[in-house]
Amino acid sequence: MKETNYSDLGAVTPEAKKIYTTSRKLIAGIVGDKTLEDGIKQRCVIATGDLSIAETLRFKNDPVNAGLKALENGTGIYVDIKMGEAGIVKKGHESPVITFIGKGDEIAKKEGITRTSAGVIKLKDELSGSIVAVGNAPSALMTLCELIEKGEIKPALVVGVPVGFVNAAESKERLRTLSVPSISTEGTRGGTPIAVAAVNEIINIYYERSNR
Repeated sequence: MKETNYSDLGAVTPEAKKIYTTSRKLIAGIVGDKTLEDGIKQRCVIATGDLSIAETLRFKNDPVNAGLKALENGTGIYVDIKMGEAGIVKKGHESPVITFIGKGDEIAKKEGITRTSAGVIKLKDELSGSIVAVGNAPSALMTLCELIEKGEIKPALVVGVPVGFVNAAESKERLRTLSVPSISTEGTRGGTPIAVAAVNEIINIYYERSNR
């Protein structure tokens, strides 16, 4: 059972804390407030301003606890684009936040693939045991799923919520067939704000538990 605690590491001023707490209480009454997964739903709804996002979220293989364990181990948090890196809270944990884009540009040029996919390939040896969050690039999630299927990597948690009309829905469906713990959305909807919100909620839970 999830404790009703609406603190947020990203809200540092009294006004910000009041706005966040009020929002959480309001959304909790609509989408539920009984489980850790409900907390993820609440934060994703707040990040998008869209109540229906809660209905699209899918949780596979105990993802929240898998993410908490990864944070305890201090393993990396890997994101597809810089917007994701900018949004993830850097305090309350020791995990570095690393972007895929820009890490494998020589591979992208040689193979003719997207820069985010190339970044996944470039950094694949670092991804086992990590948290991977993809909110923008379906191609990156497709590449990640392929590496998992081949047994080359095994992330602790994949937050796969890319938005769009080319391989977005398909990449998330593929993710849900895997044994890796995951959080995803159904269909074409998604986006970096959802990926960031899910990771930040797990970070917040981790921080609260570590400071009891």
